[in-house]
Amino acid sequence: MSYFSQSLQKAKSMRSINPFTQELISEFKEHSEQEVNNIITSTLQDWELWKNTSFDFRSEKMIKAASVLRRKKEELAQLITTEMGKRISEARAEIEKCAWVCEYYAEHAAQMLADETIISDASVSKAVFHPLGPILAVMPWNYPLWQVIRFAAPALMAGNAALLKHASNVQGCAIVIERVFREAGFPENLFRTLIIPSSKVEKVIANPAVKAVTLTGSEAAGSKVAMTAGKYLKKTVLELGGSDPYIVLEDADLDEAAKIGVQSRMLTTGQTCISAKRFIVMESIAQKFQEKILNLLTEYQPGNPLKEETTLAPLARPDLAESLKWQVKESIRMGAKKLFEGDVDPANPNFFPPTLLTEVTPKMPVFNQETFGPVFAMICVKNEEEAIEMANQSNYGLGASIWTRDPKKGEKIALKLDVGATFINGLVKSDPRLPFGGIKLSGYGRELSSYGIKEFVNIKSVWIK
Repeated sequence: MSYFSQSLQKAKSMRSINPFTQELISEFKEHSEQEVNNIITSTLQDWELWKNTSFDFRSEKMIKAASVLRRKKEELAQLITTEMGKRISEARAEIEKCAWVCEYYAEHAAQMLADETIISDASVSKAVFHPLGPILAVMPWNYPLWQVIRFAAPALMAGNAALLKHASNVQGCAIVIERVFREAGFPENLFRTLIIPSSKVEKVIANPAVKAVTLTGSEAAGSKVAMTAGKYLKKTVLELGGSDPYIVLEDADLDEAAKIGVQSRMLTTGQTCISAKRFIVMESIAQKFQEKILNLLTEYQPGNPLKEETTLAPLARPDLAESLKWQVKESIRMGAKKLFEGDVDPANPNFFPPTLLTEVTPKMPVFNQETFGPVFAMICVKNEEEAIEMANQSNYGLGASIWTRDPKKGEKIALKLDVGATFINGLVKSDPRLPFGGIKLSGYGRELSSYGIKEFVNIKSVWIK
């Protein structure tokens, strides 16, 4: 029996449906309230032992987790592609990135959480970092392993335990992650999956054993979780939506800017919060830049995401395609021009054509909303000041990309953008070495780097005289 099939328990309630074939993969029985409480109790018990283990001990287990991920890479990648539809090459890359974040924290967590000496009126004073306990993670489907493991690796290395409420359409991935940590030698109940709908999340947050919550998802979901956690006085970290500006200045390398821009927008068929969405381009080069984008978009052809040659995968669900269709249609009604629309199979409602819109203005949905799919919104500006104004004219503030041959000018602009990360002449991405997160409706708190591992610890002052 394969690693995949072991994890799929035939039952009822939550359904996994293949976005390409539209066939049912498996059904998953929801955990009852009693089962949820039993899991939380078991997790708390394992945490009581885990919190007292050494960093060396935790590191050994985390290195093994990375090894398991790499050894199971092909099966795990096929599971990702089958459940949520991304291209198989992208799914393999996701597994590699998961292994990397495990190794990164295995190597650096002890140093990140070492006691910090502070000069004060005491003979000795310092800050120490202690784990909180079980942390609830509410996670999305677009990166079904990466989003979870980028939280779990630092949380577990810090001495916490983890409870996962994953998106309903990727329960196979949720169960497999639990298996990965167990196979790596972690305590059986230190990382557990809760198969529950969103409506039952509040009771989990309310449980006294749960000490904090992290969510990656929509602003609506983030708002609900934040309100619930606030009610019970529990900390939250929220990584929400994005409408990332992609600023192309007059002196940019247009070939490279177009290539990376298309790559950014088309990654996971555009279903990523940090993909380039609003292309803010100087008027003097707009025509040339659009032509280069158009030439690249003609190369995308829909197909089976499990096949290596496929360049355009389906969206994860038909309702996502319908929402995107409305955003495009409404923006055109408001004056946007459709410069390009690719061909897709009309028989599959999950496919959405790569679409390039020009003459986009701030009031249009493709400007002021998050577009979760392969839609390019082109905004022409006269100068750098207008580019900054347009970039900041958004309720989101996750990432931004700036293209120029003058890095100093790029940095000057970067410091004026209201976002959590700015990449100059590069693809906006998450990296274990860098803090990741946003401002405004893109959320608060940080994941990854030393900042991420310190989100879920008790920073305790110790004063001695």
